[in-house]
Amino acid sequence: MLKENEEQENLNEVKKKKGRRSKNYFAETEEKAVVDYLSATTFDEKNKIYNKHLRDPLDKMISSIIRRYKLYRKDMNFDEIHVDTHSFLMTKIDKFKPSKGKKAYSYFGTICKNYLMGQIMKDQKETNRKIPYEDISSNLEHTPDMIYYIDHEEVTTEEIIQKFLVKLKVLIDNEKITIEENRLGQAIQDLLENYSTRFPDSTNNKFNKNVILFELREMTNLSTKEIRNSMKKFKKIYTEIIQDILNE
Repeated sequence: MLKENEEQENLNEVKKKKGRRSKNYFAETEEKAVVDYLSATTFDEKNKIYNKHLRDPLDKMISSIIRRYKLYRKDMNFDEIHVDTHSFLMTKIDKFKPSKGKKAYSYFGTICKNYLMGQIMKDQKETNRKIPYEDISSNLEHTPDMIYYIDHEEVTTEEIIQKFLVKLKVLIDNEKITIEENRLGQAIQDLLENYSTRFPDSTNNKFNKNVILFELREMTNLSTKEIRNSMKKFKKIYTEIIQDILNE
């Protein structure tokens, strides 16, 4: 079923794009439309902005994400997956904060990817089937270097993140690190500073760790092996923070 969906949609895409170049379907006009949509005070205003400026670009974005990352769901055809994802995205659009200076396109893309990956994992659990995770993204290896646990009940995750960010910025700004380590450090900083919006509504730790690795690969263009090797200094910072907390 999944293979047939993929082959059918790839064939349709080739037919539609043959002889023409792809266009930038989510640019400054659409970014402004998102701001206008969020500031609109009536349903009619929002609906007008959505239909004129956002519906088609969001449709194209979702289609691209499904095809590019092969995020097909069992027993659902492409149109059903697309409609379901678009509907979910619209329930999250009001959580985007333009004041933070981030791009709506990046936020929307992250919401869609995380939702689709979460639904696929949910489908797998419900059918008691285990499909290799590389079918969703790539082979994200579950090694000790990639796993951490938070056991200290008196300290919140937010507090640990803030302590980590302070030391992370010092490392990036003042220490001699490789290009790969710098690239990874900048990506980790962006993820942690926007943790609540990039990973909304998910309390599944295993899911979060998989998604984080997926996002790091996308943001840095580093392989899993390169991320693992470059992660050592950042893991050391985390270990030091936890040790300091335990000694308090």
